[in-house]
Amino acid sequence: MTETPKAVYARLVAEGEVRPDPEQQRVLAHFERLYHELADYPEVAGRAGGLSIKSWRLANFFRWTGGDKKAPKGIYIYGGVGRGKSMLMDLFYELAPVAHKKRVHFHEFMLDIHARLKEWRGLSAKERTEKGGRASEDDPIPPVARQIALEATLLCFDEMQVTDIADAMVLGRLYRELLERGVVIVATSNRVPDDLYKGGLNRQLFLPFIEMIKAQFEVVPLDGPTDYRYDRLKGVDTYYSPVDDEATAKLSEAFFRLTDRNVEDRDKVPSDELTVQGRKLHVPKAARGVAVFSFKRLCANALGAADYLAIARAYHTVILVAIPQLGPDKRNEAKRFVTLIDALYEHGVKLLCSAAVPPDQLYESGDGHFEFDRTVSRLMEMQSKDYLTRGHGKEDA
Repeated sequence: MTETPKAVYARLVAEGEVRPDPEQQRVLAHFERLYHELADYPEVAGRAGGLSIKSWRLANFFRWTGGDKKAPKGIYIYGGVGRGKSMLMDLFYELAPVAHKKRVHFHEFMLDIHARLKEWRGLSAKERTEKGGRASEDDPIPPVARQIALEATLLCFDEMQVTDIADAMVLGRLYRELLERGVVIVATSNRVPDDLYKGGLNRQLFLPFIEMIKAQFEVVPLDGPTDYRYDRLKGVDTYYSPVDDEATAKLSEAFFRLTDRNVEDRDKVPSDELTVQGRKLHVPKAARGVAVFSFKRLCANALGAADYLAIARAYHTVILVAIPQLGPDKRNEAKRFVTLIDALYEHGVKLLCSAAVPPDQLYESGDGHFEFDRTVSRLMEMQSKDYLTRGHGKEDA
């Protein structure tokens, strides 16, 4: 057995990589419990190659009868921004003694679910049978839950929030199906369960899901006094002008500070990829919820609101390099930049950037100047402490 979450956390503290935090250590006890329960938890046989529906039923019959252990209880961690929820979940995920597991941003997971539901509805009876379902199974949620369960015994969701009625209507039944199939779920959120989808359309239909979370999960608060994400930004400027070697060095230093990486490892920073409406969006550098882009990549190419929303939902911090001075000759780039800033602002994304000139000089005159005023205002506000301590994500509906 590998090191346990508590052991790794203690080592990171001893090495100075993590600051000791009593609230984090309290939450860690819940992950320690789940770690040990998963160590002796059976996974469905044949996941890698898939199962026929008959084999699936047989595997589950023997798994859930004859004295097999009950599925471990999942964990729902909630609390303010920057308290270490994602860090602790990532630590647990890496160590979890489960062969088939998935860690995903909650919004990306729901996009995938809706795509699967749509695909199932469009299948013929023969195709449904070939995919392990029943020809007459018109309700897509059970077969999609089966697909997910065959792929992952452990699901870890980061930043769970519900702002969309389509998500709200699917979640309750989907979670119930997953839990009945023995999937173990861990989720982080900025919101206590009772505040999910607060004020949303037809929220009364969503309330049973909230009760299920409270009954089926360990609901654990993590709201210590220190906002570690903001703490890392203290003393760091978020807007650098002009674009020069010093600005580039400062942004690079900020990236490594925010992601707890060593500057010496600059050549080892991974890239990432987002799926947007069936397309792949390349992210040049990304780690620990921080993404790096050039202005040219995001605003000189034919990207749109869907791309910027995907970025805003996936990353709590964006570093944008080399914003030029804009004007009527760069009207298309300016329009995309406005849309990008709107998406980042609405989702509370922290923006660090280098630009040719200060915000109020980015688009000084000419056609389009008036429409740019709101963007200037938002760029200024995004440098404030109030904004930098704001949680990531849109407010629940």
